[in-house]
Amino acid sequence: MKIEKIQVLRGPNIWSISRKKLIQMRLNLEELEHSPTNTIDGFYERLKELLPSMYSHRCSPGVPGGFFQRVEQGTWMGHVIEHIALEIQTLAGMNTGYGRTRETKTPGTYNVVFNYLEENVGVFAASAAVKIAEALIAGTPYDLEKDIQQMREIRESSRLGPSTGSIVEEAISRDIPWIRLNKQSLVQLGYGKNQVRIRATMTEKTSSIAVDLAGNKEETKRILQEQAIPVAKGMTITSAEQVKEAIRTVGFPLVFKPLDGNHGRGATINVKTEEEAVSAFEHAAKVSRRVIVEKFVTGYDFRVLVIDNKMVAAALRVPANVKGNGVSTIQQLIDQENTDPRRGYGHENVLTNISVDRDTLDLLNKLDYTLQTVPAAEEIVYLKSTANLSTGGTSIDVTDQVHPENVFICERISRIIGLDICGIDIMADNLTEPLTENGGVILEVNAAPGFRMHIAPSEGLPRNVAGSVVDMLYPYGKSARIPIIATTGTNGKTTTTRLIAHIVKNNGWRVGFTTSDGIYVQNSLLLKGDTTGPVSTEFILKDPTVEFAVLETARGGILRSGLGFGQCDIGVVTNIQEDHLGLSDIHTLDDLMRVKSVVIDSVKKNGWGVLNADNEYCVKIGKQARCFVAYFSMDENNPVIKAHCQKGGIACVYENGYITIKKGDWKIRVQRASQVPITFGGTVPFMIENVLAATLATYLWGFKTEDIKTSLQTFVPSATQTPGRMNIFNFKEFKFMVDFAHNPNGYTGIKEFLSHIDSPQKIGLISGTGDRRDEDLRELGRIAATMFDHILLRQENHTRGRTKENIIGLMIEGMQEVNPDLPYAVLGSDTDPIAYAISLAKPGAFITTLSDAVDNAVEIVQNFQEKERLG
Repeated sequence: MKIEKIQVLRGPNIWSISRKKLIQMRLNLEELEHSPTNTIDGFYERLKELLPSMYSHRCSPGVPGGFFQRVEQGTWMGHVIEHIALEIQTLAGMNTGYGRTRETKTPGTYNVVFNYLEENVGVFAASAAVKIAEALIAGTPYDLEKDIQQMREIRESSRLGPSTGSIVEEAISRDIPWIRLNKQSLVQLGYGKNQVRIRATMTEKTSSIAVDLAGNKEETKRILQEQAIPVAKGMTITSAEQVKEAIRTVGFPLVFKPLDGNHGRGATINVKTEEEAVSAFEHAAKVSRRVIVEKFVTGYDFRVLVIDNKMVAAALRVPANVKGNGVSTIQQLIDQENTDPRRGYGHENVLTNISVDRDTLDLLNKLDYTLQTVPAAEEIVYLKSTANLSTGGTSIDVTDQVHPENVFICERISRIIGLDICGIDIMADNLTEPLTENGGVILEVNAAPGFRMHIAPSEGLPRNVAGSVVDMLYPYGKSARIPIIATTGTNGKTTTTRLIAHIVKNNGWRVGFTTSDGIYVQNSLLLKGDTTGPVSTEFILKDPTVEFAVLETARGGILRSGLGFGQCDIGVVTNIQEDHLGLSDIHTLDDLMRVKSVVIDSVKKNGWGVLNADNEYCVKIGKQARCFVAYFSMDENNPVIKAHCQKGGIACVYENGYITIKKGDWKIRVQRASQVPITFGGTVPFMIENVLAATLATYLWGFKTEDIKTSLQTFVPSATQTPGRMNIFNFKEFKFMVDFAHNPNGYTGIKEFLSHIDSPQKIGLISGTGDRRDEDLRELGRIAATMFDHILLRQENHTRGRTKENIIGLMIEGMQEVNPDLPYAVLGSDTDPIAYAISLAKPGAFITTLSDAVDNAVEIVQNFQEKERLG
């Protein structure tokens, strides 16, 4: 077998709108295409032995063991690999269940699709599943546990931590979108101007001064003490020589901890001798140059969580420990405790495995114990000096037991330090009595406190503390989203996107939009290039200045990674024509329709799909849409329009020379098409179609027809407003047009426009695109031969696996089928194509360059224009 490609889909895609996190692996079975599982001796038995837990896979029989039935009866290896990839992720602690395996048009080659929780793990699972299947086929041993452990490690190195993850999950439950901004815990909730950022449990509302204060334990203690908050007696030292002074000043027993430490690193408790004190100082000094020495206060370790100055949870934290049985050694008891299904590697489960470190050995040494000591029955042996969950500790929820005075103290502390999310460590016998009465003290105040002990306590009621964070960031009435209009189709999507953005901008919104020529915010081009994929979409959605997003969404990005947004308000499909067929398993217009329909499927239920009623494939999409649908058409008598409007539907049509909104039986004429500059006096039908689509989309959003009319009148075709789209440059004796038409339908539109041009000489400078079918390239030649008197062929770029000679040769074949006597020339790289075309021009000539035949054609033609002006 051969893996030809592994793709990570991160948004709505052709396989699923709701399941956004999918791996798509293109797998060539090679000789195994002729060997279903029931023909491979022993395969079924070996699979059951290696992965017995796959019995839970129901597969098409729909019952436990259903997948094993399929394997026994005979199924193809791609299907098996799909299930293996799902199962090994589940065994590594990431429950997955969705998968699809479909044969492509290439015999023996399949798309194996399955979901993932962490994308790096998903990619690993794809490759590992193939290796496992190959080992099972060959009957060779396979170290499955090694793969599972590696997936756990990959997950831990790349996943969001439990605290950040809980906030993200809460946001998702409230339909708040999110974007991960780095490989750590920096996350954006919401889009555009309505975004907020979090990092772990710090938010953009978190005061940097407060974080600095909380990070300086000495300063925190001083400020709290000044405000009559009970704190432990102590001092800060920086050298071993100061240890004796600390002992005299504070008195045994002592606690040593690094000033800048966290998670209990470098801490030593219950220090009772000078020798222990020196050792404890040296241990803490490895973490921080300055070391806090405090009175060791006996009692229990509590953590109180305050969010937005309100106490939301409290937990009793218990250090990692084991209970003796009079038989097992401490090491054996640790190993046994780590088999608890609630424990796991890193943060994969409620509890973390207990590890043995210096802190563990020091505590045992104080008891004159070793790991081989056998504790008495029921004896509790503590293995860590702090109760952090990350070191194996446990937590018990005590939120409902906190005395009102202690609630007041904790909420006051959050205001004194200034933290919006505040973790307060307390040592006391209990929290049911006021600290002022039971002698309890505040040990620390923590910025970015962990949530795991509250959202998944070992005992007691879980608390949805993440909900309090989201309540703070998005109080009632505050939106997390910005409006999104997404445009797709074969032709016209860039112009339609630009026109929609123009209308939105003219109505007072700060608009960000993506097109095939660049990313724009308001009037500024921020990135140049083909920016119609999910990365460009995220660029706009990450921009905090953007109030409204208009996104051109191309086929390639959808197939490569899925959409860059979860849902949009309005989706537009301009048309579905033959283009890009034969690429990425898209061979027919039905295949292409399935890709384009992803945009309409992503429209929210009360949003609108705007579709071309003159295109049968758009009409098919409309019949399957789960949102509201509106149609546009060049013919108000189109049967689809008539039936739609009879039911009270909304449409936009070209009637009697007008751009007209129809709803039921009434009409609103928005503007005469000839008065819309982009239609060139109403002579370019495909531009009128673009105007219909943009008018309908913006009308459905809620813009007034008079405001849309004004915007249509001010959208002038030019190198600025519509770069590469029918840009016409006037010279003294000829005209030069630059257009990006690159497929037969686009060529036909240009041909129709040129039929209205009165010129004694029409020169075409054209090229092809290498990833099109042979017949598509010939068809470009045929159409070009009907609209030009003289053709120049130039292939600078876009060969995409072909030779320049092959592309040009196919186009010439098409030209000669139509007009064998048509004059043409093939221009080499040493010829300036635009200068050559201009040299051929007679008075009144009209030169057209199409399909990126010349890089930076607009700029080059403008330079020629400037030279002519200067003489």
